[in-house]
Amino acid sequence: MLEVIELRCEYKNNPVGIDVINPRISWKLKSDQRSIKQSVYEIEVADDQSFENGVWNSGKVISDQSVHVELDGLNVVSRKRYHYRVKGWNQNGDSSGWSEPAYWETGILDKKEWQAQWIGTAQNSESEQCPLLRKGFEVTGGIKQARIYASALGLYELELNGTRVGDSYFTPGWTSYKHRLQVQTYDVTEQLIRGENVIGATLGNGWYKGYLTWGDRRNLYGDRQALFAQLHLIYEDGREEIIITDGSWKTAGSPVLMSEIYHGETYDARLELPAWSCAGFDDSGWQAVEAVSQSNDVLIAQENDPVKKIEEIKPIELIKTPKGETVIDLGQNMVGWLRFTVQGVAGSEVEIHHAEVLDQEGNFYTDNIRSAKQTIRYILKGGDKETYEPRFTFQGFRYVRLVGFGEAVRLEDFTGIVLHTDMASTGEFECSDPLVNQLQHNIEWGLKGNFLDVPTDCPQRDERLGWTGDAQMFIRTAAYLKNIAPFFTKWSRDLAADQTENGGVPFVIPQVLSDKDHSSAAWGDAAVICPWTIYLCYGDKRILEEQYDSMQAWVGYIRSQGDNEYLWNTGFHFGDWLGLDSKPDTYIGATDRDYIATAFYAYSTSLLQKSAAVLGKTEDALNYGELYERIVEAFTEEFVTPSGRLSVPTQTAQVLGLMFGLLEGKAKKRANDKLMELLEESKFHLTTGFVGTPYLNHVLSDNGHLDAAYKLLFQQDYPSWLYQVTKGATTIWEHWDGIKEDGSFWSKDMNSFNHYAYGAIGDWLYRSVAGIDTDEQAAGYKRIFIRPQPGEGLTWAEGRLDTMYGKIRSSWKKTEQGGMELEVSIPPNTTAEIQLPGAGSDSVKESGIALNKATGVDSTEQTDKGVVLTVGSGDYKFSW
Repeated sequence: MLEVIELRCEYKNNPVGIDVINPRISWKLKSDQRSIKQSVYEIEVADDQSFENGVWNSGKVISDQSVHVELDGLNVVSRKRYHYRVKGWNQNGDSSGWSEPAYWETGILDKKEWQAQWIGTAQNSESEQCPLLRKGFEVTGGIKQARIYASALGLYELELNGTRVGDSYFTPGWTSYKHRLQVQTYDVTEQLIRGENVIGATLGNGWYKGYLTWGDRRNLYGDRQALFAQLHLIYEDGREEIIITDGSWKTAGSPVLMSEIYHGETYDARLELPAWSCAGFDDSGWQAVEAVSQSNDVLIAQENDPVKKIEEIKPIELIKTPKGETVIDLGQNMVGWLRFTVQGVAGSEVEIHHAEVLDQEGNFYTDNIRSAKQTIRYILKGGDKETYEPRFTFQGFRYVRLVGFGEAVRLEDFTGIVLHTDMASTGEFECSDPLVNQLQHNIEWGLKGNFLDVPTDCPQRDERLGWTGDAQMFIRTAAYLKNIAPFFTKWSRDLAADQTENGGVPFVIPQVLSDKDHSSAAWGDAAVICPWTIYLCYGDKRILEEQYDSMQAWVGYIRSQGDNEYLWNTGFHFGDWLGLDSKPDTYIGATDRDYIATAFYAYSTSLLQKSAAVLGKTEDALNYGELYERIVEAFTEEFVTPSGRLSVPTQTAQVLGLMFGLLEGKAKKRANDKLMELLEESKFHLTTGFVGTPYLNHVLSDNGHLDAAYKLLFQQDYPSWLYQVTKGATTIWEHWDGIKEDGSFWSKDMNSFNHYAYGAIGDWLYRSVAGIDTDEQAAGYKRIFIRPQPGEGLTWAEGRLDTMYGKIRSSWKKTEQGGMELEVSIPPNTTAEIQLPGAGSDSVKESGIALNKATGVDSTEQTDKGVVLTVGSGDYKFSW
């Protein structure tokens, strides 16, 4: 049996409104046999789902490619749905037959097709009230197809005939607005009726003109909200009609009196206008809209997955604090908002305040969110029960303080609504230790809380910015947990758009800080590390092609900075941010910042060299290879003594030198020994900060110190990953001791309890403990490595990863008889190298059969680390 399943176009399932001129499609194979490979494929594209009107056919292509297949020669046009299906043949000539059909639909590809105008409220309006906009129009026949293409300056939410349009939030998303502004496409065919219809919109400040960063800064991109929309109608008789935003629209104030991402929302239910987006509503008292100046040249189709409501959380406890305040505990530090039901007299008010933690006395604590108010104010209309939830703000919180709700509070009247970018879940990890499982939970929830359209540092205080350093440190872990390729494709394009003329990369993307020319090592390196990681994990060459100029510009920027073109020893750097070996009253760890900068200079250059090779840029690859060698020589001369000792005696220094391959021979051995010496001095506790921590356990397990890596993992006192778990954390903290042993806090001004950077340990759990990795030479898990590293403290561990080819599983356990078992799943159209740690080839059985008789096992090799096997696809169970 052979099937072609899970067709995707540009990573997405039946996308509508994309503007990719040369779309790529991917599929998976399904088979109940082992060692199945694709030998031939055929793709058919048609105008219709019956495939009677074919527009493109690949013919039979002799190839095993099933990921990112470009449809060469297909010329797509605007606003057209393309149906496609795939047929595959395995190496034995067996055919799958045609797959179930899938489709993609293009958006508006030619900017000349835009007829809409940008419209908003009066320019002299000082009100913070969110505006409503509406327009009535006539549908004069049966509708075959209807699409809305919409964007905004600020945030928008559409309604059509009294019903919300779509299920996305915070549209049009946060991009480098001066260069790139996303357009969303909505299929509204079923929402239209014959006769009078009404389209409406509500606008919010959002990232565009709301408060952003610190110091009460706002209007960073502009000072006017605006809506931009086109409704394309295709009638059953073939007629087409376009309804656009223009001067015929009307506007009025909404019940939302204030809406800010940091500060929350104020809603006066007495101002509700029932059926305002329905036919028959009297808008005679509404004002005319005004035209707003905005270029259409920056418009692009939605690139990443939209933000959606993902799940709901019910509170676990109603608390009366020592101060006498009423507080609800959701049981999970989350991001989104609270939906609540309340009843009372008209004009009475309730308030909801949000916090991540309680203080050591058990009182509600908000000092760490700084100036962000995170407050929802609701004014009742009176009468029956009223249910409310915000729309243009989000909060980071576990605890909610209720004001004005009275004494009869019922937990069932409150629900936490979790929002984040709607990325497909791809990975799971679990093991025999419940604290490590909670750590894995916290890592995943750190991602959920901070991958809200951009990779933010934290989701609660007056920041929530796309810090580049945090993103590059966590991206490989994130790629195990979710399909982050569209998310980081969009963000990487914003990085390139905001890159300075000399190649520098701002600290945050999108860039909203004042010192635009400042670039820091390990932060700006996101320009290279993130595209390379997406290529590595998804086999996506196009992101390397798109970002190559940006990657080159970053390395060129570094090269122009130092006193010596092969060292980076000038400028500001965050260094080993929050390293525990820092001097008092500073956030920067003790590791020499020039050392870190030059190490990352070498690392980014090495990745750029690899990227050039992947793209067939042979001359560039040679040049960057030579540059890398020169940087390593300069690094060695500057930081390695003639006897092989690193001149920077910190944990992070040893880790970076070893992780980035900057040390050889005696210097490598001495760094390895020094790292162990430093760990012994700290009683096997880390002192690393943002820069060293993501690589620490990798360096240990890759250099013969697996036991030390496990010791670090299992530490439960400060500083350690599990210390946070023992203190009740449900997400990853910004500081190792965000809450101290006595219950006091590290600081007031910079102490996030949802800060994913240290969650990068998840990469080691998947890649080393479970042992799932990809071969760089066959990226995207085309060739898989299964190299589990069992250690002291675990009796079993399992990792699962859904790749572009299908599900990978690696599950090991120690048996009571002192042996090992390893269950492995390898998807069709891939191969795997499997390492059985400590095994002897004579003792290994596969499903009870000797290795030399097992189907799918292609080769066996005995090494000093155990048995190494090469296998084809299928499910295997090894025991030894």
